[in-house]
Amino acid sequence: MVEAVHVDRAGPATAPPVLLLHGWGSSAALMRPLTDALADVFAVFALDLPGHGHSPPPPEPWGIDAHVRLVQEVIRKRIHPAHGTAPLPIIGHSNGGRIALFLAADPEAGALVDRLILISPSGIPRRRSAGVKVRSAIAKLVKAPFTWLPEPVRSPATDWLHHSLLWRALGSSDYRALDGVMRATFVRVVNSYVDDRLAQITAPTLLFWGTNDEAITRKQMRRLEDGLPDAGLVPLDGAGHYGYLDAPGPVIAGTRHFLRDYAERAAQARAAASSA
Repeated sequence: MVEAVHVDRAGPATAPPVLLLHGWGSSAALMRPLTDALADVFAVFALDLPGHGHSPPPPEPWGIDAHVRLVQEVIRKRIHPAHGTAPLPIIGHSNGGRIALFLAADPEAGALVDRLILISPSGIPRRRSAGVKVRSAIAKLVKAPFTWLPEPVRSPATDWLHHSLLWRALGSSDYRALDGVMRATFVRVVNSYVDDRLAQITAPTLLFWGTNDEAITRKQMRRLEDGLPDAGLVPLDGAGHYGYLDAPGPVIAGTRHFLRDYAERAAQARAAASSA
């Protein structure tokens, strides 16, 4: 799968690398303003996650662990061969932030992460509204009889239910827009939470959050900021969920400042290598 994933590349070939991870339903193309803003100093790699942009869907429904393994392989096989093995910064928006957090918390994969820059990241549970609770309760009641059916009847019957108009009506708008392997992948990924692993993340983390964000709440961001050992939050006044598009100036300036010592260390390493 790693070779089939589409990766946008920009910036000098020998510059220190930075990886961009987009959110659910988005693509590397939508993160192009960030890519262009950093490409004068960094080699920017922005990948299309499976089923997004120019990348094919996964061969089967994927959970968060499969996405972490994929990003890990992209770093090792498609970025590091040309840039050495030093850890690199990851910039993640929304679900891309969730994947970055899980990657940084992994005992093995975390060594690949130099620092995190997260824009309205997912991964922290949110208090469910009354409407969501009602739909969830109805879905459980509707699905219960199907779980009692014996195989081989249960699987096709459950699949029929999941494709029915009733089931679509009970799901979120993102869920209703999907089908097949991507719908099952969506369910697995959005129900993955990293709040119990935050203490394991040692990478310095810069957080951005739009004050008008309706997808991620201030309480979720506060839980993330408080749970991470080394994190700071920058509110983006008036911005929504796509803070890097609504308020590009503060995001770009803050990101470049946060990456300054990373760029300096990379330049020193290149100078030492050339003089050896």
